[in-house]
Parts: sequence; structure tokens; C-alpha cells
Amino acid sequence: MSNQTEQRPVPGDLPAQRSKRADTVETLFKFQSFFGLVAVFIAAVIFSPRNDGQILFLSSDNLFNIVRAVSEIGIIAIGLTFVILIGGIDLSVGSVLGLAAVGSAVLMVNDGFGVWAAVAIVLLAGIVFGFLQGAAVALLGVQAFIVTLAGLQIARGLARMWSGGETVQISYGDGPGQAPMLFSLLGERTFGGVVPIPALIFAAVAVLAILFLRSSAYSRHLYAIGGNEKAARLSGVPVNRVKIIAFVIAGFCAALAGIVHAGQLNAGSPNDGTAYELDGIAAVVVGGTSLAGGRGSVIGTIAGALLLGILNNILSLNSVNTDLQLLIKGLVIVAAAALQRLRPTA
Repeated sequence: MSNQTEQRPVPGDLPAQRSKRADTVETLFKFQSFFGLVAVFIAAVIFSPRNDGQILFLSSDNLFNIVRAVSEIGIIAIGLTFVILIGGIDLSVGSVLGLAAVGSAVLMVNDGFGVWAAVAIVLLAGIVFGFLQGAAVALLGVQAFIVTLAGLQIARGLARMWSGGETVQISYGDGPGQAPMLFSLLGERTFGGVVPIPALIFAAVAVLAILFLRSSAYSRHLYAIGGNEKAARLSGVPVNRVKIIAFVIAGFCAALAGIVHAGQLNAGSPNDGTAYELDGIAAVVVGGTSLAGGRGSVIGTIAGALLLGILNNILSLNSVNTDLQLLIKGLVIVAAAALQRLRPTA
């Protein structure tokens, strides 16, 4: 008879171990966008073209160009994060961007408005548009997909009517038909001519959104609705108000992105922002936010936008065929969405 005592697990050990493993898995999924961002960054460094031994991808001009290029999509994606966290969707943001770009150009060039007045009117238009869509979803019970699909068409039609169906070029000066010089700053760089102004606006919006979600009671309601709307409603969460505010934030961000767009291109066109809603949703999904709602973060969305921006940049630096670029980006988005399916439920 053996003197060795058989080792048996202490009761409670296995559940504790499972809980620890579950927490580890959840943490990995929570930070999937950052792991992806680091992986894509490293790959970009490895595959970057060289010039006299210098890595072109790592040049300061190129890195800030990436942030400038993703600033508009990034701002849109931040707004979309709020809507997607409640389990909704907003397909109108690209068209609202076009409406805002046209509005900025027309108000300053054709109507003689100052910069601040034009900006205020355009942002208010984005807020109103978001409010109306949110009200249709929350109060009328119409599916967000249908409401915002209609909103996409409406905003595009309004942009065409406002501009007469033509691109409105923005020239600067003090005379009639010219925009104030102040607006031209959106196409400039600061801090020694290195940091693009749109990148600073993107960063400011990101910081405000992160602080808002971390410090407000609204954020708890947002996640509660995305997790289980019926339970949230029974718990006293003002579901309708939270939904409307989410769409208002999305409309505001889309209008702000449109103002930045007009400032960078010195023009406003009714065709601006076409398919931007798809890029914005892609950034949110790659950033780890669940399309079912209840899970995700603005920080993840920012990482997702930067990941896609870096991917675009390194493919362009290597002169990869445009069609192949679309294929690669599509595969990345599908992989990110598929990875979310593997995420354990609470």
C-alpha cells in the first residue's frame, strides 16, 4: 500500500481557475485593437521602403500624415462608437459630412458668413439631424438601419440642393466670394510646421469622448442598454433619451468632420464623404466594439482608426495595387469581426 497521499483539488479551486482564465481571455479581447495596432506598426516598419538607409514609414512627416489622413474618419468613428454601443448603427454619417462640407463652403463663400457663425450653423445642423434620427429610432421604434439609410439619402440630397449640385471652391481673402483666412488654418500645420491641425482636433475630440464615457452616468446607461435594453428600461434607465443623445453625438461628430474636410480640401462638394460611414464602422469594429452593443470603448476605436490608417499608408508606400488594398483591408475587417464572435459572453 503506497504511503503517498493522492492529491485532490481543493473544492473551489477549479471555479477560481476558470474565473481567472476567463478574466485573462476577456482582457485579451478588450485590448485586441492595441495588439493589432502594435502588430501592424511592426509589420509596417519591417516592410517599409528605405531611402539612404532610413525607414520612410518612421519619418515624422509620414507619421503625422497618417494621423492627418485618419482624423476625419477617426472623428466620425468616435461618434459612431456611441451609437454602436447601444446596439444601433448610423449609415448617414458620410452624407452628413458632405452636407457639412458644402454648408461650410456655401455659408462663407456665397453668403458672407464669418468662420465662427458658419461653424456654429453647420454643427447645429449636424446636431439637429442626429436628433431627428435618434427620435425616429427611440420614439417611433423604427430600426436604426432603416432610419439612417433614409438619412443617408436625405443628407446627400440636401447637400446637392444647398450647393446647386456643384463643388464650391473655397478661396481666402477679405472680398466678396472669399472665406476668412482663419478657416485656412484647418489645412495648416503647427508646432514648427509638423503637427497637422486636423490631428489636434481629432485628439481633442478623442480626449473629450474618453473623459465623458469614464466620468458620466450616461456612459453606464449606454452600456446597460447595449447589454440588455429591456433590463435597462426596467431598471429605470431613460432609454429613449440615451438613444437620442447617442445619435446627436454621432451627428455632431460627422458635421465636425465635414468642417475639417472642407478646410483640408479648400472646397465643399455634395459627393464628399461617400462611403465614409463604412470606414468609420470598420474602425469601430477593428477597435473591438461589438456590433451587438454593450462592449467597446472610444480608446479601442482610436486604435482601430490608426490601425487602418497605418495599413493604408504602408500599402501605398509599397505601391500596392488599389484593388489589392481593398481586398487586404476587407480581410482585416472580417478577421476583427470574426474574432469578436469568439469573445466569451458575460
